[in-house]
Amino acid sequence: MYAIGVDSGTQGTKVLIVDFDGKVHGRGHHPHRLISGLEPGASEQDPKTWMDALKAALKEALKNAKINPSKVVSFGVSGQQHGFVPLKKNGTPIRPSKLWNDTSTVEEAEVIIKKMGGHRNYIKKLGISLAVGYTASKILWLKKKEPDNYSQLSTVLLPHNYINFYLTGKRHMEYGDASGTGLMDIRKQQWHKEAIRAVDPELEGKLPQLSHPYEPVGYLKKEIAHIFGLGNVLVSSGGGDNMMGAIGTGNITPGVCTLSLGTSGTIYSYFSEPFVDPEGEIAAFCDSTGGWLPLLCTMNVTNTTEYFRAIFNISNKELEQMASKAPSGTEGLLFLPFLDGERVPVLPFSSGVFFGLNRKNFSSSFLARSILEGTILNLGYGFSRMRVLGLKPKEIRATGGGAKSRLWLQITADVFKTPVVTLKEQEAAAFGAAIQSIWNYYKAKGKNVRLEEITRKIVKKGTLKVDPEPKNFHLYDRLQERFNSLWQTLREEFKTHRTG
Repeated sequence: MYAIGVDSGTQGTKVLIVDFDGKVHGRGHHPHRLISGLEPGASEQDPKTWMDALKAALKEALKNAKINPSKVVSFGVSGQQHGFVPLKKNGTPIRPSKLWNDTSTVEEAEVIIKKMGGHRNYIKKLGISLAVGYTASKILWLKKKEPDNYSQLSTVLLPHNYINFYLTGKRHMEYGDASGTGLMDIRKQQWHKEAIRAVDPELEGKLPQLSHPYEPVGYLKKEIAHIFGLGNVLVSSGGGDNMMGAIGTGNITPGVCTLSLGTSGTIYSYFSEPFVDPEGEIAAFCDSTGGWLPLLCTMNVTNTTEYFRAIFNISNKELEQMASKAPSGTEGLLFLPFLDGERVPVLPFSSGVFFGLNRKNFSSSFLARSILEGTILNLGYGFSRMRVLGLKPKEIRATGGGAKSRLWLQITADVFKTPVVTLKEQEAAAFGAAIQSIWNYYKAKGKNVRLEEITRKIVKKGTLKVDPEPKNFHLYDRLQERFNSLWQTLREEFKTHRTG
């Protein structure tokens, strides 16, 4: 038997065809288009783009797999979080979807927080802070800026929910992705009525009923199954890309952390009890297994190395060789990687800084290594906060482009004082969607198979494992303290500048 795993992201759709032993038989990919010419801060896509890409990528994956499509029995979808897909009563989208990285709703987020009694009260009530990119502010934006469109609103869906709706005809939402709307009490795993009323008293009736992630959405519509030669295929609950990435890396038991070193950096870990950050710096999500998934996100990782590589016209391999010539700690040279501002720590209008340059470290190798170290020290602030709030990391499972660099992983292991491993399958979100669909399939067939049993069998570690070097602990502790002091100074200067 085979499962289909889909990851529908900002840049494109990826599809994996996976057998029930975890072997990947086929892969497909198709790019997405963003809508151009929008106002500053706006980021939107037409949901039709996702469906066109899904069809193309699935067709490619099935062709490459060379399997009998009728042997496919389950289908799982991972999608970009926080997007807003407003549906009419007949199920068609009212307008393009505002995406996770749309920051045009700052005003609306502030209105909702104020109605809820302020930032701290919001966290006390829902267990999570309201970031600008979350879905709640997008809904209020539609109500205020496009009232004619809002008057047609029948159902609020997120991107992965919309794809599931397209596949099955059912409007559905599970705990994991729903926790990123800013409208859900993450501790009780229920919609929060006061937060909903802060957007619109009539909004509650337009939100799907929440369900446990082990409950599938339904079956693939026959007309869609027929296009690809598929039969009776169960569509699982699916989830947000980080939630599916957790499953795809086997991050479903305490102590396992998933680290993604992409353009942005994320690190998250499974908790069996609600995780709440009273300051709201760590996103207190639910996961897509029934547990919780506190998540740290920074905005600057491989974007920094891409800019550096462009200056010297070098490959990633050459960058690593260059950086390896410099010693750990780069003789005190620090790089604050805030090229695109920063989410954690909260420095939205900051910029990058090289600090501590002298005659000894003013060279390409020292600059290169300081960039790698700076991105991890940046994650280190939030990771330390997660430890204070209860995280006890045993192993970090690394994905993303940066995970191909052994030096970067060694720096990670030394700064976090935790072993780092890579995984055989790097497309963690699509792989996780396939695995979750297998779990849902077993449940639907009355087989009491735990998800942990499935991931233990299917998720395989890669060949690269890096253990922390205790000799570097004190060095990086001092650098982390200095790094934190520098960004705190930047934040105070920015506050002074704004008030002055």
